[in-house]
Parts: sequence; structure tokens; C-alpha cells
Amino acid sequence: MTEGAGIRNGDLPDELTAAEAGMWQAFRNGSVYDLRSGDTVVDDPHGGHPWGPERSVRARIVAWLLLAGPPALDGRVASLKLTGVQIRDVLDLAGGTIEPYVELKGCRFEKEVLLPEARFTTVRLVDCSVPRLEAARLHTEGDLHLPRCRFHNGVRLTDAHIGTDLLLNQAVVYRDRRMRSITGDGMTVGQDLQAEMLESHGELSLRGAQVGVSLSLRGSRLTNPYGRLALNAPQLTVERTLYLTPAGLGNPLQTGGTTPAHGTRVQRFVCQGGIRLDDGRFGDALDFEQARFTFEDDQELSLRRVQTPELRFLGERPERGKVVLSGARIVTLVDRAASWPGPGSLHMGGFGYESLVPQGAFPLARRLEWVAAATAEYNPEPYERLAAVLRNSGEDEDAREVLLAKQRRRRETLPLAGKLWGYAQDWTVAYGYRPGRAAVWMAVLWAATSFAFAHASHLPLKGEEHPPWNASLFALDLLLPVIDLGQVGYWQLRGGWQWLAVVVILLGWILATTVAAGATRLLRRS
Repeated sequence: MTEGAGIRNGDLPDELTAAEAGMWQAFRNGSVYDLRSGDTVVDDPHGGHPWGPERSVRARIVAWLLLAGPPALDGRVASLKLTGVQIRDVLDLAGGTIEPYVELKGCRFEKEVLLPEARFTTVRLVDCSVPRLEAARLHTEGDLHLPRCRFHNGVRLTDAHIGTDLLLNQAVVYRDRRMRSITGDGMTVGQDLQAEMLESHGELSLRGAQVGVSLSLRGSRLTNPYGRLALNAPQLTVERTLYLTPAGLGNPLQTGGTTPAHGTRVQRFVCQGGIRLDDGRFGDALDFEQARFTFEDDQELSLRRVQTPELRFLGERPERGKVVLSGARIVTLVDRAASWPGPGSLHMGGFGYESLVPQGAFPLARRLEWVAAATAEYNPEPYERLAAVLRNSGEDEDAREVLLAKQRRRRETLPLAGKLWGYAQDWTVAYGYRPGRAAVWMAVLWAATSFAFAHASHLPLKGEEHPPWNASLFALDLLLPVIDLGQVGYWQLRGGWQWLAVVVILLGWILATTVAAGATRLLRRS
């Protein structure tokens, strides 16, 4: 019987094996074709137990059914639903339009699956063993489900268009010859991209990908010992939230945003290798709750120029590598003091945020250490940003402390004369941020000099034409350089008292100048 005749009338082609004939009839009936033996060890698609010809079908026959299969039986919808089947040879559907529903569970593919530029409604491969999935520019109207599958030589979804959801939950993906596990550059997902509990061995690349709702990597483990990046996703756009957070281990798995019940064992998101999310856009949040990062010295968590309403930086502090937030723009920073790396490992040049929501104790002293850790060389911008955020939240006193810390940090970069002048401003009026100090210094100097001049010998300069001697007014007249209290011009001191008067005048000028400098700084800040 020719293939054409079989297609026209739905009869079985003569060349089919028994397993293929059963698959042909199940396709016309729209029913599940199950070839499992009932032994879980034998039926494991990832195990080493061989499957004989009674469980094998040729990839060419599968392609025949999907591309030009027989008509459905009356009252049925044709679909390919296979369970426990081995597909021999390369399954090549490149460029084809596949209308039937496709669902394969617990199947083995002997060779790679080729789907570039193919068009599907919905495709589901569940718990299958696949050497490689090549699906660049794949187009699905509905879902692409690949949960619990194991891909031995990577997955390529470059420029693919997934109409609704892409599921990779509990999948295990090994690297291809380019050292990438999943290549999804330029991919578009209409709704959710769920890759929860994913094991990725190689670079997970999502450069320029777009996700219509959320992208979840809850509980996933990304490792790439072959290169610098385990997650490479610059210019990634997620309309809602990117989750790099824990998943609760149980039956069923507690993912999808649910809170694990008390006592549930939790698997964190773990990444061994660098993460690059530069220029990413996240509509709701970027969440690192309990994330664990293991970097080499030349690797980093790069969030350059990221934009999101909320950054939840609540993971473990990376022991090596760097965290880079240069140019990032967020509204709310939710963080924990223990999550941030130390000096030299944090970069925040141009990092903008509008409010702080610390989790746990995060005193101002630790927050200043956070800023200092990000500025190996003096940079005023992180201090000014923190002060502005504190002031906007009504914490004016803390804002002044931050700006004072900025001046002290700047002082260390000045030459000796500038440092001495900075110390003078700091000791006297704290650069203008503690104006009460001026009154204290003035009171101390006035009291000390008044007591001293009370014992000084004083001679009138104009004979009998002078006011009564008043040591307190005389001392105050020396301390206030621009005010004449009518004492200094009528009395003359001699010897050591004259030198003391000179010192008091100099101290008065220094005090007045630092007060003026501090007042000017306060006016500018206001």
C-alpha cells in the first residue's frame, strides 16, 4: 500500500511495525499509546535498561503522523500521545506546520529532535530523555512543556515564540559544544517561563528574551565550570517578577509563589558561576530571597542599568567575586545587612533608589559601611543618594550623619593643608552638620579666657578715657572678630598676656570661618 493511499482512507500502511501500527491507530483515535512494562526501573527513560523493538518506533513515522497523518476517526480529534515509547533516529520536523496536539511522557529519543521554524499548537514533552532539542525560531500558539526532561547536549530556543507558557520545571540540561545548556536568546514567551528546580550544567543564555508575565527559577541550580557565566541574560524583559528564590521540597513541589509549610525542606536557588542581567527590565520585582552565589574572583552578579520597582536583595553574601549595581534604577530596595559583600566587591556608581526597606537589623553605621564598601575611591554620589533617601523618609538626623561621613571620607583625599582645615571644621562644627558644637566651643573659650584675663595686668591706652575693665567682655571682644564691644580698643596687655590675646583672636577667626562654611553648606543642602 502506498503512503498516499494510507493517508486518504486512513488504512494502515503495510510497512509499519506492530508498535508503529498501534501508534497509528491511537493517533486516529486521539488516545494515549502506552508501551510501559509496569516495572519502574525498566520504564525509567533516563535509566540504562534497554528498550526492545516492541517499544520502539521510527522517527520518520512520527513525522509522517504529525505532518500528513491520517484523518481522525469519527467523533475523535487526532493527536499524538505517547507514553514509554522509544523514538529511533532523528526526529526532523524543521519548517513544518504541525496541527495535532503533541504529548510525549516518559519517552526516549535515540537522537536529536529538530524543530527549527516549525509551527505547533501545543507541545508537551514530560520526563523524556532527549540527546538535544534544536528549536530555533520555533512557534507555538499554546504551551511548550519540557518538565523533568533530560537533555544531554543542550536546548536551543533562539528567537522562538511561545504563545503562552514555557515550562522547564525539574529539567536537567547539559552543555552543548558551545558550553551552553539552554540558548534562548531573543525568545518571546507570552505568559510565564517556569524553570523551577532546573539543573543547568553550562551557560543558560536568555539575551534579549521577553517574558509576558513572570520568570521563575525557584530552587534551581545553575552551574558552569566551563566559562564565566552561569546565567547570561542582558536586556531581559520580564513584565512582572524574576524569582531567584527557594522552592519547597515535597509531594507535590511547593513552587509558583506558595509559602512552604512549617517544617518543609527548602531548596534554595544556587548559582555557581557569574550572573549577568545588565539592562534588564522587570515590571514588578527582582527577587533574590535566600539565593546562594558561588563566584570565582573574576565573576560577578552584574545588575548594571537594571530597572525595576523593587529589588529584594536578601540572599547569602558571596564570599568571592563582585556585586555590580552601577547605573541601576529602582524604587524600593529591600535588603539585609548580611547579604552585601565587603569592600572592593561592591560597585554602586550611579545606582538610584528612592526608599529603603531593611529586613532585620541594619543600623546607620552598617549602612555607612555599605556605602564605603562600594567606593574604593572617594565618590560623593552614593553618600548623597543615601542622604536624600533618608531625608525623604523623615530621618533628617541620619541624613546629616551620612553627609558628615561623606565630608570625612573626602578629607582623606586632600593634601595636608586641606586635611588640617577639614579637621578644624570637623572638631568645631562637624562641617556644619552639628551647629550646636559652635556654641559649646565658644562657651568653653569664653569661660577659659575670661578667667585668664581676670588676672592679667592691663593699662589704659587713653589715660582716663576708658570704660571700666571687664575681663569677660574683653575676652568676648577678642573672640568675636566682627563685633566691637568697646573693650579691646581701650586696654593694652603686656608680655605673655599679649600673646594670649593673639591666640584668642586667631581662634575666634577660625571658629567664625568654620561656622560660616558650615552655614553655607547647610543653605546649599536646603
